[in-house]
Amino acid sequence: MVPQLPTKLIADVTYHNLSGPGIIPTSNVDATKQFEILVSNIIGVLTIVGVIYFIIQIIFAGYGFISSEGDEKKMEMNRSKLTNGVLGLFIVVVAVGIGSLIAKLLGFDNPLDINSMFTKMGL
Repeated sequence: MVPQLPTKLIADVTYHNLSGPGIIPTSNVDATKQFEILVSNIIGVLTIVGVIYFIIQIIFAGYGFISSEGDEKKMEMNRSKLTNGVLGLFIVVVAVGIGSLIAKLLGFDNPLDINSMFTKMGL
């Protein structure tokens, strides 16, 4: 036998949206829009992190050149680091450009608007 709850207890239990208005999607359209915003924010943040990372790698490679004191092995290692840093930065910039071009062709409004991205994230 399954125990039955009193009717009064069932009547007092109601659903409350404690996470604020608009946080829990009420339809598939809302869920899709929130997913788009989430993915857009993640891609934007990772792009910024990638650019900063490769710029730091280029700076460290330049410092390595200065401090190599003519040692061919160190110079070759730093040349490789510099090449990889410039190539990585180039790839990130081209990927953002191609992504932005595709987004514009598909009709998305201003995919590279970093200010609105941070505003939507609450920062």
